Amino acid sequence: MPESQEQTAAQKMIGDFAPKLVSLTDDVLFGDIWERPGLSKRDRSLITVTALVALYRTDQITFHLRKALQNGLTEDELIETITHLAFYAGWPNAMTAITTLKNLAAEADRPQEIVD
Repeated sequence: MPESQEQTAAQKMIGDFAPKLVSLTDDVLFGDIWERPGLSKRDRSLITVTALVALYRTDQITFHLRKALQNGLTEDELIETITHLAFYAGWPNAMTAITTLKNLAAEADRPQEIVD
């Protein structure tokens, strides 16, 4: 990878440990599947968040809630989605996801430190 290119999240997390999985994540999942024209990135994010909440995939939910907000979902839409899922995917799943979203919202409201 050229020095000027920033590392992807997968490269930062496991690049040296599992380079093939990083390649599949970056090239196939985010490079192909997420770029297909059949669904908007907003819709893909909604589907992904829903699946992660329903399956209680807590390790991935923070990344994908943040990505959902970047892809155009609003905080209110995510709250409503998680509330709806409480009745289909389970209360603990929804409570964990809503707490994660609340923490992300609080993070976004905090002033960022200025770095010289």
